[in-house]
Amino acid sequence: MRRNNIERCRNLRKNQTDAEKKLWTILRNRQLHGVKFRRQFSIGRYILDFYSPEYRLSIEADGGQHYEDKGRQRDDLRTRELNKFGVEIVRFNDREILTNIEGIYEIIKNTIEKQCPPSPQSSPQRGEEVRREEMSSGVNDSASTVIHE
Repeated sequence: MRRNNIERCRNLRKNQTDAEKKLWTILRNRQLHGVKFRRQFSIGRYILDFYSPEYRLSIEADGGQHYEDKGRQRDDLRTRELNKFGVEIVRFNDREILTNIEGIYEIIKNTIEKQCPPSPQSSPQRGEEVRREEMSSGVNDSASTVIHE
């Protein structure tokens, strides 16, 4: 799938809200359950606040405009369309993020644990050792490679 809105995504990453900054402190560098999250990630015509491609999980930090009628309607449409791509969306209001980050952490962790594990083709963790059998040589020794990004 081709990603749209690359420049807009970059701009949003540079101008995060306080709630997004706080949420990113628990999501970055695979700190939450070893899951890779991306900030301001574009899928179709939408930009997701935080997205895990491995789990197809979006974490959204919602400000006040999301709780007005028009905002709710837009969010409902957005959720339905993203669900068609297999994306699950978990929403938190900004105040909740700023005052209860530990509770937010637990909710996201529980959501991840309920899902099936990611596919074996998902990215290895930074520094994770990957072992491959050398089948072509017929030798039973295994070669190891350390992956660094």
